[in-house]
Amino acid sequence: MSRRKEPTIPAGLLDQLLAGTDAASALDQGGLLDSLKKALAERALNAEMDYHLGGDEQAGNSRNGYGRKRVITDSSKIEIEVPRDRAGSFNPQLIAKYQRRFPGFDDKIISMYARGMSTREITGHLRELYGIDVSPDLISTVTDGVLEEVTAWQQRPLDPAYPLVFFDAIRVKIRDEGMVRSKAIHIALGVRADGRKEVLGLWIEQNEGAKFWLRVMNELKNRGTEDIMLAVVDGLKGFPDAITAVFPEAVVQTCIVHLLRNSMDFVAWKDRKPLAAALKAIYRAVDAKAAEDALTAFEASEWGLRYAAIAQSWRRAWNEVIPFFAFPEAVRKIIYTTNAIEALNSKLRRAVRARGHFPNDEAATKLLYLVLNRSEKEWRMPPREWTMAKAQFAVIFGERFIKAMAA
Repeated sequence: MSRRKEPTIPAGLLDQLLAGTDAASALDQGGLLDSLKKALAERALNAEMDYHLGGDEQAGNSRNGYGRKRVITDSSKIEIEVPRDRAGSFNPQLIAKYQRRFPGFDDKIISMYARGMSTREITGHLRELYGIDVSPDLISTVTDGVLEEVTAWQQRPLDPAYPLVFFDAIRVKIRDEGMVRSKAIHIALGVRADGRKEVLGLWIEQNEGAKFWLRVMNELKNRGTEDIMLAVVDGLKGFPDAITAVFPEAVVQTCIVHLLRNSMDFVAWKDRKPLAAALKAIYRAVDAKAAEDALTAFEASEWGLRYAAIAQSWRRAWNEVIPFFAFPEAVRKIIYTTNAIEALNSKLRRAVRARGHFPNDEAATKLLYLVLNRSEKEWRMPPREWTMAKAQFAVIFGERFIKAMAA
C-alpha cells in the first residue's frame, strides 16, 4: 500500500496563508497566488538592489525610492514596486527594465545562459542573490530543452523573397572526437522588403565547400524562399556559384567590410589608418571603371608596393566586387557598412569568449540560438538607410521587389 505524499509546503503554513479566505479564491486574479508572486518578486528585486549597491564600483550610490511597474503573469496582471538608485545604474535581472512578462524559473535560467553566463556562474548567481541552490546538471537540463525549439526554428517556413541577405560566419572552438577543433558557425541574416531583419538560420561546418553551400541554399529554398535579390557574402571560395545554382537571378556581392578587414591582416598596426584611407578611393569610386583605375593606381603606389598582397586579394574577388558599383549610394551604404551583421557578430563573439570552447555542436548551437533570439527581439525598426534604399531596390529589381512588398 503506497503512502500518501506529504505536501511540499507544511500544512501549518498553508493554514496561516489561507486563514479567513476561501481556498478557491486563492487562484483568482488578485488572490493569494498573485500576492505571493508580488511579495516574492519585490523581495528578490530588493536583494538584487542590495547586491548592486554593495559593489565597490558603486561607491557613493544609494537607494532612491521605488517605481511602479505592471507585469503580466500566467493568469493575470500584478503591480510591483521596483527599487531605484540615485545613479540610475540599477538594471534588475529578475525582471529587466523593459520586460513586461513575469518570468518563470526556467525562463530566468535561459536568459542568464543567453547572456553568456556558464552553468556554474548561474548556480553561484542564484545562490548569492536568492539563496537558491540549483545544481549545474539541472541548469543544463533546462537549457537542453531549448534544442527542440532550435530544431523547430531552423525548419520554420521563410518568406518567398528577400531583397537582401547577408551570409557571414564566426569561428568557435568545439570538442569533436576527443579534440578541440575550430569550426565555423554560418549565419544568414535576411532583410525583408519593409526593412525588417530576420535571422534565417545558422549552420555549423568544419570544412566549408561547394557541397556545403549548396545544401544551405537548397534548405532555404525548401523552406519557402524562392528569390534572393542581393546576396552579400564574405568571399569564401565556391559560395557565389552555390547561390546562383539555386537562386539564378541573385546578384552576389563580396562584403566590402570583409575585404577591408582581410586587407588589414597584411598591415603593420602603425600603417593601418593611412592605408585604410588609401583604399577608400577604390570602394568609393563612382563606377566599376573608376574603381579599377583606383585599384591599379593603388598597386603602383607606395602602399601597394609595400603590401602587394592587398591588391592581389582584391583582384581575386573582383568579379564579386564589381556589382557594388552599379548600385546607388543608398544601397552601397547598406552593403559596405553592414552594421546589422557586424553588431550581431559582436554579440555572438562576446558569448563565445565567455565559454572558451564547447563540449559539442549542440552546446554551441544552443547558446548562439539564444543570443540570436534575444537580438531579434530588440529589432523593432528598419535601418534608417532603408527608406532611400527601398526606392532604389524597386527600380533595380522591378517586379521582383514589388512582389516581395506585396507578400
